[in-house]
Amino acid sequence: MSPRSEPFEIAQPAEKAFLLAVDTGDDPGWGAQDSLTELSALAATAGAEVVGAEWQNRRHVDPNWYVGKGKAEELLQAKSETGFDLVIADDELSPAQQKTLEQLLGVKVIDRSRLILDIFALHAQTHEGRLQVELAQLEYQLPRLTRLWTHLSRTGGGIGTRGPGESQLETDRRLIRDRIKKMKERVEAVRQQRQTAARGRDRRLFSTVAIVGYTNAGKSTLLNTLVGSEVAKAEDKLFATLDPTSRQVKLGDGQTAIITDTVGFIHKLPHQLVDAFRATLEEVTRADVLIEVVDAADPHAAEHRATVQTVLDELGAGAKPRLTAFNKADLLYPGADGSRPAPAVSGTVLVSAATGFGLDTLRAEIAALLASLWEDVDAEVPYAAGELLARVRERGTVDLEYLPQSVRVRGRMAPSMVGELRAVASRWAETLAESGD
Repeated sequence: MSPRSEPFEIAQPAEKAFLLAVDTGDDPGWGAQDSLTELSALAATAGAEVVGAEWQNRRHVDPNWYVGKGKAEELLQAKSETGFDLVIADDELSPAQQKTLEQLLGVKVIDRSRLILDIFALHAQTHEGRLQVELAQLEYQLPRLTRLWTHLSRTGGGIGTRGPGESQLETDRRLIRDRIKKMKERVEAVRQQRQTAARGRDRRLFSTVAIVGYTNAGKSTLLNTLVGSEVAKAEDKLFATLDPTSRQVKLGDGQTAIITDTVGFIHKLPHQLVDAFRATLEEVTRADVLIEVVDAADPHAAEHRATVQTVLDELGAGAKPRLTAFNKADLLYPGADGSRPAPAVSGTVLVSAATGFGLDTLRAEIAALLASLWEDVDAEVPYAAGELLARVRERGTVDLEYLPQSVRVRGRMAPSMVGELRAVASRWAETLAESGD
């Protein structure tokens, strides 16, 4: 009897990618060379081998060729020299630009948005993540269907098929629109589940903190270090983490917060992703406080922070209370090894998630910022609100005065708890008024 053979996969050769960019000067401090460096890292993350790159300074991108026609024709020579079989443009291409370049070069042409969507599809591990990626891919694909069906104009032809009918393109658009509708319904269900979970956290009255920042700034490593165990995937890759991870973190002085690691942002983040991932990114809008993680060793940290701010503004979270953690201090200062405390200046802390340097200071700063958001309260609630009073004693700094029919609560606590306490107090006051007591 012959031994049972084990299944194996034949490794596919890496696609040879050639990168293409246009520098219009619209993004000060972030030129085409910088953008191509990042695009190269994205291509490598997706599994491609970058064999060359070109960029062109222009006032505007060419509506037909993206780069100028002359520069596009020069790519034929680059193709013969490098053997590239994939072109990746640094900006989102129109269907016409994509088609023109593919016809000229005879290779597949994609843009930065399509590349990022592919990386998201590669890294999405949970059901929720895969749903949101598929929705983003479908919305990206819908306006680009024209070029996919140039070989067909109708679904049939000849006798019996003439007259009104549905073209293959129209059929495909209708199918994708139907799929998008279903995917949106499923993503909405995910959003409702997240809201239910968030209400559960509010019932326990833990403060919530969201970690935000540019991709690969060290957000997941920071969460792991704060928790003390590896709960979030941390790799030296762009978009290593897509699915949010939430954990309880002790901040000191009895304070505990729920801290959530969120998906990283990047230059020219496809709007389809922002829309599709709103269910996940609502963790940012619901948070009491944001920790913005910045790669302090990156020469383009300022440009990255501007990108993060733009996305936060789009989400409606740009003005939330925030701490800035300048991470990777160990790459800048040899003494940042965790053996001595780190200073905190004007809402910023220098930290190293890898060595633990500055983490105690960061915890203290988070606790102080959360406490600064607390509100004064003076309210009376009935004894029947015992569960609420237990949470008030546990999570607030209060004095309780026991009256014949009620308990007077005076002190400071989180805004969410203040709102709940005042609502109960208002209903109790109405009950007393109706009874004439």
